[in-house]
Amino acid sequence: MAARSLSIVFAKPKGVGGFESSRALIRAELIPAIRALAGRSVSPLSCSAPLKPVLPLLPTSRSRIEIVAIGASTGGPNALAEVFAALPADLPVPIVVVQHMPPMFTQLLAERLDRSSKVPTVEARTGMVLTPGKATIAPGDFHLTVEMLQGRAVARVQQDPHENGCRPAVDPLLRSIARTYGPGCLAVVMTGMGHDGLKGCEAIRNAGGQTVVQDEATSVVWGMPGSVARAGLADRVVPLASIASEIVARTKANRA
Repeated sequence: MAARSLSIVFAKPKGVGGFESSRALIRAELIPAIRALAGRSVSPLSCSAPLKPVLPLLPTSRSRIEIVAIGASTGGPNALAEVFAALPADLPVPIVVVQHMPPMFTQLLAERLDRSSKVPTVEARTGMVLTPGKATIAPGDFHLTVEMLQGRAVARVQQDPHENGCRPAVDPLLRSIARTYGPGCLAVVMTGMGHDGLKGCEAIRNAGGQTVVQDEATSVVWGMPGSVARAGLADRVVPLASIASEIVARTKANRA
């Protein structure tokens, strides 16, 4: 039987930064992906592969969603690009994103998503007001959190200690939206190594919010989303091609 091959494509870095920045991206994205796939024994990555839910899917909350937080790591940039390309311009809530990446590359990712989607996307800075239909990405080496200031949701970036070996990390963001929005928050955990986002999804669940995770078949590495699914914290486990429609359906539900 012929051996199957599996390839991953990473966009060549553009812009300033030179060798050191390129080496940082290799450490952050390419090396973990190679190591993960070296031990992977699943079928080729395909949206058509059958989903085997780890736990029964939980019922969807009836609360109106007011914010979407997305977390991703290995394989995340390309997955985010696919999701953002399918989102409409009239999304009624803001999006906040943590992608495990070093400094400078998060800015390049924000520019890439901004160019290729209908959702205006920028790198976060402290005090930035979160606006419906727009996305904000955590800068490399900074955690991103959300808080209410004079009745408006604003971003805050800071360099508290690493969590789960990461900065930015998904958990601080999810905890902050759980505190700020309670049942009105939606977490989306996508492809990535490790378990960053698990504790944050526990906070989301305790606050009455909703969680959607990417399935194993379409994830480069089913570490982060898999940990959430196995813990029984995922309302839905869906292929990459269905994540945008899940976001749209849940954010537009219960609105006049």
